Amino acid sequence: MTDNFEERVRAKAHELWIEEGKPEGQAAAHWEKARTLVAIEDDRTSLMPVTQSRSEPLEIQDNLGQVPGALTDQGDRQQVPNEAIAKQLAGNRQN
Repeated sequence: MTDNFEERVRAKAHELWIEEGKPEGQAAAHWEKARTLVAIEDDRTSLMPVTQSRSEPLEIQDNLGQVPGALTDQGDRQQVPNEAIAKQLAGNRQN
């Protein structure tokens, strides 16, 4: 297996060297890149199909968007006091 791996690395490094225009002094870089590429080719685990997890039950969809309690949008609250509070505030100011 090691001999086959080394042969494939050597062939890939030579291929990279030719693709890059046969530059001088790049043997170590080509060799390392070739080792990485051959290792990736050998790793077939990433090509296995992923099994999906179990989906949520449909009952969960019934509760979406329903928040109990006093949580409301800003526009849902009264922006100005009602008349009784306004008159009370006006009376306190006059006194």
